[in-house]
Amino acid sequence: MSVVTINLESGMPTVETAKMKMSQALRSAKANRTQAVKLIHGYGSSGRGGAIKEEVRRQLASMKRSGAIKEFVKGEEFSPFEGCARHALDLCPELSRDRDYSRCNHGITIVIL
Repeated sequence: MSVVTINLESGMPTVETAKMKMSQALRSAKANRTQAVKLIHGYGSSGRGGAIKEEVRRQLASMKRSGAIKEFVKGEEFSPFEGCARHALDLCPELSRDRDYSRCNHGITIVIL
């Protein structure tokens, strides 16, 4: 399987719990040679974006800088009009069939391992 989905918001976890779940899921996916992971972190009930979403993306940016992941794409940028999304599709063409592709979903982030 080249793409797996991980729901980080299931059970309404704390930010720390969601971060641990994400780290564990990414390690496991990498060990299983998964190409991409779709993280569902939600948008946040405030309507401005949630703490889990912000922290997940902050951690992914750090992981990209360190080389731990190849790319990540914010759900709102997951379209053929964004360079990072096109790069992700080059690395994992299966993502073009994802139901959130071109839907501007603020509650997800795509990670390329």
